[in-house]
Amino acid sequence: MDDDRIPQNSMGELLDPRRMLVFAEVARTGSLAAAAHLLGWTQPAVAQHVRRLEREAGCPLVVRNSRGVTLTEAGQSLATHAEALVVRLRAARADLDALNDLRAGRVRLAAFPSACATVVPAALALLHERTPGLDVRLTEAAPSEARRLLAAGDIDLAVTFDYDNVPVNASDERAIPLFDDPIRLVVPIGHPLAEHPEADLADARDQRWIAGCPSCLAHLRTAAAGCGFLPDVRHSTDDYVVTQTLVSTGLGVALLPALALEAARDPAVTAIGIRAHSPRRIALIGSADVPQSRATTAVSSAIRTVTEHRL
Repeated sequence: MDDDRIPQNSMGELLDPRRMLVFAEVARTGSLAAAAHLLGWTQPAVAQHVRRLEREAGCPLVVRNSRGVTLTEAGQSLATHAEALVVRLRAARADLDALNDLRAGRVRLAAFPSACATVVPAALALLHERTPGLDVRLTEAAPSEARRLLAAGDIDLAVTFDYDNVPVNASDERAIPLFDDPIRLVVPIGHPLAEHPEADLADARDQRWIAGCPSCLAHLRTAAAGCGFLPDVRHSTDDYVVTQTLVSTGLGVALLPALALEAARDPAVTAIGIRAHSPRRIALIGSADVPQSRATTAVSSAIRTVTEHRL
């Protein structure tokens, strides 16, 4: 039989896990050469594994072209399972590396910027006291990026936020609610709205606005629509320090969570409470498909401890 022909696979035969891992890299990079480079193999060796996996699968998985490879419909389906296998094997490797000894554990943690500047350092300091040998690696990431890293198996836990008026796909997550973070209307010192400790969002309908990350912008627009207006967004930035500087110079008003104002407060702005405005919800998330290890449990416990007073 010609080696490149693809006979129908027999019922009940398992796919070779090593070839599945190779295929995961091919699917992720879209190239046999790029996958070979990442794996430290030769391109012919990678191509041979893909051909053998196609024979096991009983159908073509890739179409070769001048730019690399394109996944077939079957290849796209199998790539999802291959990526899940990568995630589980990484989790198994982490558990084995720890050898059930918390002192040898490593946890990869992601958190959004204002959490990195407030609750996370306190949690890491507490962890250093409790388990000084635990190796925690922190990555700053917005919630959408943190969820992508979690799904790819590149982190173990993430401190994230969401809004009740902005949909989030969290079907593959295990979430621990931490606390609610109130949203403030931020205006320059001396602004007419600064004369009162609270305001309605509709009171700022005629203002120019400074918006934040995509989910924060969606929250602003949805909340404003509920109050009967469309915000005039003039500037956008993820940086809460930049946001306050723009506000202080009179370029607009903004919505900022209390945690961001706690992390860095510009004395030239005033933060006003917003009547009947929902807070953003802070949570610690992990992959629903990966069991908690002793190390991730320790990190979760420390984060819950340092945020208890915010409930």
